[in-house]
Amino acid sequence: MAQFKFPLASVLRHRKHIEDQKQLALSALEAQMREHESAMGQIRAAVRENLEDLRKNRLLGPIDLSFLAAHRRYILGAQRQATVLAQKMSLLQRQMDEARAALVEAAKQRKIMEKLAERQKQRWTDDQTRRELAELDDVTQKMAASALMEEQAQTREPLP
Repeated sequence: MAQFKFPLASVLRHRKHIEDQKQLALSALEAQMREHESAMGQIRAAVRENLEDLRKNRLLGPIDLSFLAAHRRYILGAQRQATVLAQKMSLLQRQMDEARAALVEAAKQRKIMEKLAERQKQRWTDDQTRRELAELDDVTQKMAASALMEEQAQTREPLP
């Protein structure tokens, strides 16, 4: 029996490949975002820990102004790191949005090809069914004609 062969199968494979690439690109961006979020969390935790240490241990008794100045510089440096990281995360978020849009478009293009393949396969199946029915009708007609001829031959009386 004949099998359906989609003539644009290579285009469909290519579109699936493009969609997979877009998915990998988005996944890489999401991994970078998780790394940046983790780094931001570490910065926040370190600043919180440092401030807690300052409150509990450094503000009692004689105050060391050089330590307070160093602490202030540390906090400012951490804020700068957090600001730079936030800017990177903002840029990364825009890139992720673009990557998602590209992935959606690639998936849409793939689905278009899949729908086309489904429609063509359905047409092919319908055509095959129509051909098989035509062949069955032909065979049935031949069998009926043969049976009729045989019946007519049997009903004829031989001449004496």
